[in-house]
Amino acid sequence: MSAASGVPGEVAREGSVSCTPALQPKLPVFVLTGPTGAGKTEWAVRLAERAPVEIVSVDSALVYRGLDIGTAKPSRALRERIPHHLIDICEPTESYSAGRFLTDALECIRDIHARRRVPLLVGGTMLYLRSLLHGLAVLPHAAPALRAQLDARAAQRGWPALHVELAALDPEAAARIAPTDSQRIQRALEVYLSSGRPISELQRATSSPLADTPLRYWILAPRERALLHERLARRFEGMMAAGFLEEVRRLHRGGGLTARHPAIRAVGYRQLWAHLEGEYGLEEAVRRAVAATRQLARRQLTWMRAESRGEWLDADTAELSWNRDRCHELGALGL
Repeated sequence: MSAASGVPGEVAREGSVSCTPALQPKLPVFVLTGPTGAGKTEWAVRLAERAPVEIVSVDSALVYRGLDIGTAKPSRALRERIPHHLIDICEPTESYSAGRFLTDALECIRDIHARRRVPLLVGGTMLYLRSLLHGLAVLPHAAPALRAQLDARAAQRGWPALHVELAALDPEAAARIAPTDSQRIQRALEVYLSSGRPISELQRATSSPLADTPLRYWILAPRERALLHERLARRFEGMMAAGFLEEVRRLHRGGGLTARHPAIRAVGYRQLWAHLEGEYGLEEAVRRAVAATRQLARRQLTWMRAESRGEWLDADTAELSWNRDRCHELGALGL
């Protein structure tokens, strides 16, 4: 059968044109990550002003309503002008998991592609990015009795001591978890004690839900770490001037929240909450918050250096060429 004529034994006549419609190229997913304070949001917004992209937040704090100043949340006016997704989608009293993020993000990606636009995933919550790039592991269900035991031990000895235990059982997981990150220490120990297998081993046995999707992935960071540290200190100073303490005070007075809620464990919120609880003065809270922000940036950079597929961009010099190249790339797709 001739592919052109569709009639058995017939040869297509010279100059005949097939009526089969051309297949549209599969639309990509763009990912722009980097340490906190690198300028990801600003780059994303400026690209969205010129190109058919919609921003999907990959940030575990931006999902919460009422956490605005301390998360550097894009303003409502900006979000009305440029589409943003997965911002202000739950109350601070709720828990928002990587599993829920994965479901929500994949739904956003499908909807954006259906509009013939490109999702631009922007943020630095590494667990969320890992769920998209590598998939989520099938882990044991929560064990309330075991969690209660771990909480009791932590109350006696402190979470850093349990982090030392985790390092002996699962050094790979411990290396990427802060000694004060009670939620993740507890979960990693719970998984090991429930299954007898390290959580890091289970997390490797996964596949990406985006395996069949063209993926473009960039990591944005200043060339010098000292520049990032200076930027983070200035940014926190600006947040305080903009009313960050008053924002945390409103959350503190609102009732229903404690220091154990994931929203309040976010960097900056945790330290100012402790100040309002009388644990230390405001100057010490600010010092601890800036130090915690820098530690977060270091952990993010450590994780990103282990990612082989990401293309590194200099936050101070590469924006114009990156923006131009993305516009040309999308134009070549007919967008």
